[in-house]
Amino acid sequence: MRVILEIGRAPRRIVAGAMDWPGLDRWGKSEPAAVAVLRTYVDRYAPVARRAGLDAGFAKEAGTVEVVERVAGSTSTDFWGVAHVPSQIEHEPLSTDELERRLVLLAACWAYFDDTVERVSGELRPGARSAGRTREQIVRHVYATEPEQLTRKIEVRTPREAVLTPDGLDLHRRRTLDAIREYHREGRQARAWPLPFLIRRIAHHVVDHAWELEDRDPTQ
Repeated sequence: MRVILEIGRAPRRIVAGAMDWPGLDRWGKSEPAAVAVLRTYVDRYAPVARRAGLDAGFAKEAGTVEVVERVAGSTSTDFWGVAHVPSQIEHEPLSTDELERRLVLLAACWAYFDDTVERVSGELRPGARSAGRTREQIVRHVYATEPEQLTRKIEVRTPREAVLTPDGLDLHRRRTLDAIREYHREGRQARAWPLPFLIRRIAHHVVDHAWELEDRDPTQ
């Protein structure tokens, strides 16, 4: 499993990202700690790979971690524990087949979040994550943040009132996949971000909050 380490400026936090498996990003207070935390989430990411029909490949790679690049992060890396600076590897062009593979994984991340929302309790345990937001508040945050902060980089700006409806959300996601494909065909970046990094950020935000819902579910 190829891993990118983004090292905060302080550094207070270091983000380990599995570059070929969008959504599998974790942070720690040192390089070994970040990699160790990432390893503990391998089993939790497996259902995403399974949904994408890529579970065999994921199982094969997950046993070994190889750090392929270290990236100087930003103060946001330290504050949020989320990747904010694309790696050099992510600036390299993707083949069409590899782009489609990552888009299938992104769609699997979306589906995993949606299913998690349906199966967790409506009453979550209190917790520091998301400032103790309710399930419904987390859902609104995840669905609305995507067009307001992430997909706007590829000119997909679905209004909040639309993305919070089932039909609007489905249309937003289809437009996102189509826009990424179009940008790829034209050799364009998502503003300052290469497309692989944009996919990784969208997938991480979705899966991270799915795991938060699971962790705060009193029935689990």
